Amino acid sequence: MPFEPTDYLPYDFANRRHIGPSPEEMAEMYAVLGVKDLDHLIDETVPKSIRQAETLDFGKPKSERELMHEMRMVAGRNKVLVSLIGQGYHGTVTPPAIQRNIFENPAWYTAYTPYQPEISQGRLEALLNFQTMICDLTGLEVANASLLDEATACAEAMTMAQRVAKSKAKAFFVDRDCHPQNIAVVQTRAKPLGIEVIVGDPEKMEADKVFGALFQYPGTYGHVRDFTPQMEALHGADAVGIVSADPLALTLLKEPAAMGADIAVGSVQRFGVPMGYGGPHAAYMACRDAYKRAMPGRIVGVSVDAHGNRAYRLSLQTREQHIRREKATSNVCTAQALLAVMASMYAVFHGPKGLQAIAQRIHRKTVRLAKGLETAGFKVDPKAYFDTITVDVGPLQAAVMKSAVDEGINLRRVGESRVGITLDEATRPKNIEAVWRAFGIEKTDEDFTPEYRVPDEMHRRSGYLEHPIFHMNRAETEMMRYMRRLADRDLALDRAMIPLGSCTMKLNAAAEMMPVSWREFARLHPFCPKDQAEGYRVMIDDLSARLCEITGYDAMSMQPNSGAQGEYAGLLTIAAYHAANGEGHRNVCLIPTSAHGTNPASAQMVGWKVVPVKSDSNGDIDLDDFRAKAEANADNLAGCMITYPSTHGVFEETVLEVCKITHAHGGQVYIDGANLNAMVGLSRPGDLGGDVSHLNLHKTFCIPHGGGGPGMGPIGVKAHLAPHLPGDPRGESDGPGPVSAAPFGSASILPISWAYTLLMGGEGLTQATRVAILNANYVAKRLEGAYDVLYRGRNDRVAHECILDTRPFADSAGVTVDDIAKRLMDCGFHAPTMSWPVAGTLMIEPTESETKAELDRFCDAMLAIREEIRAIEDGEMDRENNPLKHAPHTMEDLVRDWDRPYSREQACFPPGAFRVDKYWPPVNRVDNVFGDRNLVCTCPPMEAYAEAAE
Repeated sequence: MPFEPTDYLPYDFANRRHIGPSPEEMAEMYAVLGVKDLDHLIDETVPKSIRQAETLDFGKPKSERELMHEMRMVAGRNKVLVSLIGQGYHGTVTPPAIQRNIFENPAWYTAYTPYQPEISQGRLEALLNFQTMICDLTGLEVANASLLDEATACAEAMTMAQRVAKSKAKAFFVDRDCHPQNIAVVQTRAKPLGIEVIVGDPEKMEADKVFGALFQYPGTYGHVRDFTPQMEALHGADAVGIVSADPLALTLLKEPAAMGADIAVGSVQRFGVPMGYGGPHAAYMACRDAYKRAMPGRIVGVSVDAHGNRAYRLSLQTREQHIRREKATSNVCTAQALLAVMASMYAVFHGPKGLQAIAQRIHRKTVRLAKGLETAGFKVDPKAYFDTITVDVGPLQAAVMKSAVDEGINLRRVGESRVGITLDEATRPKNIEAVWRAFGIEKTDEDFTPEYRVPDEMHRRSGYLEHPIFHMNRAETEMMRYMRRLADRDLALDRAMIPLGSCTMKLNAAAEMMPVSWREFARLHPFCPKDQAEGYRVMIDDLSARLCEITGYDAMSMQPNSGAQGEYAGLLTIAAYHAANGEGHRNVCLIPTSAHGTNPASAQMVGWKVVPVKSDSNGDIDLDDFRAKAEANADNLAGCMITYPSTHGVFEETVLEVCKITHAHGGQVYIDGANLNAMVGLSRPGDLGGDVSHLNLHKTFCIPHGGGGPGMGPIGVKAHLAPHLPGDPRGESDGPGPVSAAPFGSASILPISWAYTLLMGGEGLTQATRVAILNANYVAKRLEGAYDVLYRGRNDRVAHECILDTRPFADSAGVTVDDIAKRLMDCGFHAPTMSWPVAGTLMIEPTESETKAELDRFCDAMLAIREEIRAIEDGEMDRENNPLKHAPHTMEDLVRDWDRPYSREQACFPPGAFRVDKYWPPVNRVDNVFGDRNLVCTCPPMEAYAEAAE
């Protein structure tokens, strides 16, 4: 019997791998929605007035095999040399057990920020380990769960110091030996806030003239200084002392707290996280206990659950931007959770003895290198150092630098006549010999006699990493099982749909993720010579061009390494544009009350005044109120910040008018890119009237959320704003300053988004948008009647997400949005976004990657929850003693004494839950009040948990 030709395309990535519903499933969904096909639905949903004229066309999409070939070709254009440049970036050895079980494990990298603690206990424990590590190494009492990069942490520390200092001074001192990128980002942050930055010699600091000071430890050129006198002077003037410290050096050197520091910041990149051409890496911040409520970022704390068992949670969450808005301490909305977890596991893997041994080896290698140079007659500075030296070579600088490159080594150019060298964990004797040869020295590195060049008074006297977690058996079997146990406690995308509205938890395909680990992308120093990063240039240029075509903008900056930082960068760009036009006085920003909380927080950071704009009853921007406030502030209007589609999940038809009004009164339009997943291929923000947008590559373009970072928030701008984009952190460009430590932010995760566009092609990207809208409308339709959909657009359609109104149940059944969220955990789901943008509601975004079966499982769970609520309303269930109030239920509930008026089966196996492969929350409902009243942000001794439970 002859074969019959088939039209099935097994390597069609867009339709077979990325997009969830099959054509047959889509046909069933059309029937539910009452449309004949997808074109019909899109025509009913997306206003024709905002549709783009031309289809998105990137040529033929690639198969996964073709993608791997293309990626290998581009990666091969990067030259991987041994970079001894230093400046805050170091070679490191990532333990393979951590690379495979954390970095490359979807159980870790596809998780969301742990706002739902009951299903996040694994990564919360890992982040608590991170905080404990940082507190121990710095000697300070409280640490947060990571920040974006060291330079950003320095800037955050400056503004934190201004908040807590009693000094009324308006200036901030910065040690001239800070890394150049740290100084540059601090200066960028300070300028719009009216803070004068004084860069100088710490010995000449005038403490009474500043509210705080920042010192680098060790200094960028290697100096190891005791800043105790500076701290005493600052405290005498009611000012705050900050140290940016290398955490590995702190295993040997006097810790910041012992000097009297109030705040410590730094980067844990060298704790097993590759340089990655600049990131992503986890920064840290620690402070004295008295300042903890002024600290930006997230803090993991210890609490108890409903049965008194130990449980972790994010503490002090009232500081989040969506609550405090323009009064927030910072616009920080994300962290570097995945990288912080890696760094914490590096500390668990090596323990205090291992870290100390690594640090001592690095120092001894640096001493051997210095002695060889000194013996040959070179002047080496400083006299006391940890891992970094500078060598005076006079007019031979260029020759030495070139000779080093010929030997496969990158060194650092310092001034006109010096060369900087920083050794690291990965430095081998052959590398030291290669450096000597670059200086014209033929010598073998064979004298391993220990010698130290750290003064006795600078030695660390205190212990660190004393908690048992850092003293576990170091056999890889034990490490592997520990990481597996933590992963099993969490619910990530590898287990179930995560329908978080405005978060776009879509597929992070394996083919997109694989190149991130390749040495050609992972091992480049962000300040290596440009000709060594040719592959990165090709990729970044092509990705930028694709993003410009998608958005309708003319230029892109890849520097912002989070969405909130993209907002900040976009507003800085607008401010610089106004200033260049002689209108620097424009400082009023119109922001709808429904906007994401980072919007007003970002506006405040650039020194603008936020004027809220009301919403209509249907959730749209109130045009009359917008027009009136634009007219009233016409002389000072800097711009407006809007989100499209709106945060209510609707394509507002007023968007064109909003842009026209803003431009007519001299302002610029910032369109938040949080909801771009509903626009790609259908509508372009640059065509609507947008002047600048940030793009969440960790949403729309498939970079995973990592349990709370990394992310990327590049900004697209129209041509008139392009000259005002963020500058190079090395100070190699005029104009606006940088917002991140590295020129291209977290460059090593850009291959993910580039791969996504190559695999999907223009047609596939457009289809993904269309199916995202299909899935959201299907969920809204299936839940119709059980729940009210709060906002709808034309033809009663929603965009890519919908908001369910659960507020009536509080009166009818005593059931809150929290109860529903916790009950969904019993069904095996992460809850949708809670109480935003409307308190007491659930916002659902299913994305295009979920199959109809998974959507139906979720809808079945939600409908069953509604029936449980109805049973309470009808008096069939008690208002306080019911499955919703006691959710989530754990495996322990199956064997615990049971005195509830519903069965164990009803508690633990509600509709939606798998019978065989059920996800079990590891703890019952976490006590948030207890956690904030008894704030513990480090790993406490075991007896403390027992006391807490009593």
